[in-house]
Formats: sequence, C-alpha cells, structure tokens
Amino acid sequence: MFETVAWVLAIWAITVAVVYSANRVVSGSPSLTRLPFQSGWLPQEHALSRYHVRWYAATLVFLAFDVEMLFMYPWAVVVAELGVSAIVEMFAFLAALFVAVVWAWREGALRWA
Repeated sequence: MFETVAWVLAIWAITVAVVYSANRVVSGSPSLTRLPFQSGWLPQEHALSRYHVRWYAATLVFLAFDVEMLFMYPWAVVVAELGVSAIVEMFAFLAALFVAVVWAWREGALRWA
C-alpha cells in the first residue's frame, strides 16, 4: 500500500514539474526576478525589501493580543464547567498581559511618530 502511494506521488510530482517547465518554455515567461508578486502588479521594489523597525514592535503587540484571544475562546467554552478557578486563572493571565501592554506603552511601542 505504502509503495503504491509513494509511486503515485512521485509520478504526480514529476508530471507537475514537466508541465510547469513546458509552460515556461512555451510561454516565454520572464525570469523569477521579474515576476509580479503583488496581485499581478509589476513590482516597484524587491520582494524581500526591508520594513521599518517600528513595524516589528507593532507586530509583537498584535501577537500578544492574538494569543490572548487564542486562549480566551476555549476558556469561554469551559468556564461554566470549571467554575471559580477558571475565572481566577483567566484574570491572572489578563493581568500578565496588562503588565506587558503597560511596559510596551512605556517603551513607546504604541507610538507611531
């Protein structure tokens, strides 16, 4: 069974590679450095251009709130079953998150100018 699946996948991979290569040869498409990467628009800068450093702080703040929601959705489902201990644990988690937000605020991570 496993050998059959492996052969089918290998044949499929080779077929995709051959069709892709034949398409590039027939269409005469440009090299990969000139292909558009923004929804078909011609690129104005390199695809791996650098971002301003302030975006990294904003990304970390976003991830902190994103992880908060990741923990709060399952918690909301089982909070009635677990009772007071679940509420205490969530408020401890929110307090730690609040400390992190206050620290980020004091460090200027939430300022845009």
